[in-house]
Amino acid sequence: MKKYQILKRLSLVSASAFMLTFACKDQFLEVPPTASLAQAQLSSKAGVEGALIGTYAQLAAKGFSRLAAPTNWVWGSIRGGESNKGTDPGDYSNINVMQRYEVSPTDGDLNSTWQAKYEGIARANATINLANGSKELSASDKTRVIAEARFLRGHFYFELKRLFGSAPYVDETMDYGKGIEKVVSTSDLYPKIEADMKFAYDNLPETSSSAGRANKWAAGAYLGKVYLYQGNKMGEAKAIFTTVIANGKTTNGKKYGLVSKFAEIFNAENDNNEEAVFAIQSSMNTGNVNNANGFDDLNYPYNTGADGPGNCCGFFQPSFSMANAYRVSADGLPLLGEQADGTPDYNLAANAVKNDYGVASSAAFTEDADPLDPRIDHTIGRRGIQYLDWIEHPGAGWIRSQPYAGPYSPKKYIYYKRQENTLTDGSSWTRGYATMNFNIIRFADVLLMAAEAEIEAGSLATALGYINQVRSRAANPAGFVKNAKTGANEANYVISTYSSLGDQASARKIVRMERLLELATEGHRFFDLVRWGNANKTLNAYLKYESKWLVTKFGGASYQDTDALLPIPQAQIDIQGTSVLKQNPGY
Repeated sequence: MKKYQILKRLSLVSASAFMLTFACKDQFLEVPPTASLAQAQLSSKAGVEGALIGTYAQLAAKGFSRLAAPTNWVWGSIRGGESNKGTDPGDYSNINVMQRYEVSPTDGDLNSTWQAKYEGIARANATINLANGSKELSASDKTRVIAEARFLRGHFYFELKRLFGSAPYVDETMDYGKGIEKVVSTSDLYPKIEADMKFAYDNLPETSSSAGRANKWAAGAYLGKVYLYQGNKMGEAKAIFTTVIANGKTTNGKKYGLVSKFAEIFNAENDNNEEAVFAIQSSMNTGNVNNANGFDDLNYPYNTGADGPGNCCGFFQPSFSMANAYRVSADGLPLLGEQADGTPDYNLAANAVKNDYGVASSAAFTEDADPLDPRIDHTIGRRGIQYLDWIEHPGAGWIRSQPYAGPYSPKKYIYYKRQENTLTDGSSWTRGYATMNFNIIRFADVLLMAAEAEIEAGSLATALGYINQVRSRAANPAGFVKNAKTGANEANYVISTYSSLGDQASARKIVRMERLLELATEGHRFFDLVRWGNANKTLNAYLKYESKWLVTKFGGASYQDTDALLPIPQAQIDIQGTSVLKQNPGY
């Protein structure tokens, strides 16, 4: 949780007795295990609360792969075509095959992602059992703790569902000796996830003294998301989103709303704001930099020195296609057209955003002068544009390998120069451990999910209102990126609201495009494309476009429908056997 150290994982520690070569009584061998916690301590009020905090801590996948956190920067954004792996071919090279949709079941990061989700589930189940067995918790505290643990368990299972499709469902009633190892994998996880989120929604309080805890409204928003992903429960999604939008508030009591400036979503000084529905909390100087954003430490511009953040490592570079998506027409609306082969109109040569690909930082370069959605320069670091409060992005000087990864840098969830060593943890190998929260769900996401549900119900006027709320915030000129010297806008920013969504088919295109522009590089894109049923067409068009420049990365790559799910980790199949785990088709 924010501003206090996340407790280390609580566990029972077993110990072995020494075997003696001389005769002794049996009880001499009964040595109490050192550094262990007795059951009475674990089931105390402090013990139960500590176990719950340990479950929250697992949101950040501490001790597991950087790919295991719910940022989903690889599984959602890189595989969704928003970003390239970045850096150079040999650096973290197994991500290369992931973004080519060639990931192997034997991949270690894949296995670590699976393990991280089950570690969270195990902690949630242990917390529920401790709460049920505690004699110190009041009835209200017991209900709250169980509701929080079930919310978190629902989250971990939701991640497993959309990553792998099926997984063994294990709740608090299962344990070793009770058949836990024989629980067969199932794809029918949504009813279990719904039950957890419904329990949380019905039993969690609206507010808490700890801002980072799940509350009633976070559970309601998440429940709506679970309905939405199923496709056939749009009515249920519409109903719960309507209630959440009308009545929802953050755990620290702020009515849900959009912050006035887009950049303030990604500013540690503004954590736990009115847009933060549910977020991973972070902290610094706790003795472990993973309590900051340890999962995000690679995703900074490369070799920036004192002029820029992180100094490492050049990963997560936005794609050419992602930059082009921010091109707008003269009236400030996105380009929604598409060619017969699936190429979006924004990737046509006449619409492509001008970039400095192949241009040295020492060479002259003139920025793009045509109209752009202002969110481009909060999302993508590009040559000649002010990079937060550092300097104007110098182009190739901050890119490890343009021929391999393109000309752009990530910009969301990057710390400001003024925050160095006050809202960053510089105690490890890199300066790039920021202490801003990461939003698993934010209010703009809720509005756009609600708009989808309204469109499917035929309520286009309501959907129009939700979409225009998001666009109106983006259109706030006070939030545009400014030149540090002149105060003028750094680019030709033009954005307007929609007067109409047209028919239902047109409305779907509009809301889907808005999700791309608003939520880019936040880990949603791949999962959105899959649930919309257009991943094959969209991602193959993306691969074709990017390979014009990055042929060494994308040449010959293709997306197949079986790539919608990751392979079940072979290491898990080897442990549990094919009678428990079945490999997904295509692997």
